[in-house]
Amino acid sequence: MITINILIHVIAAMSAFVFILFAFDKLFAKMDTWRIPEAVLLWFSFFGGAAGALAAMSLFNHKTDKKWFTKTIPFMLILHITLLVVFIYI
Repeated sequence: MITINILIHVIAAMSAFVFILFAFDKLFAKMDTWRIPEAVLLWFSFFGGAAGALAAMSLFNHKTDKKWFTKTIPFMLILHITLLVVFIYI
């Protein structure tokens, strides 16, 4: 069975990874070169990286004018927090 510590570490690692992905995508956008596809950013955010995505969006002002990101990333973060609370109390 998955323990809460493992789940927290996975979410923290994935959030750090997604934060770096967003940072590189912002850098690539400024350099007007190849970009990380939005689907990749969203999928990694969904699978545990929503906190990192939201932090990067705020810090780098990246993808903040995209409605899909501004609506789904906070929802994903709420989902992740809810899952953590459920796992803690089960």
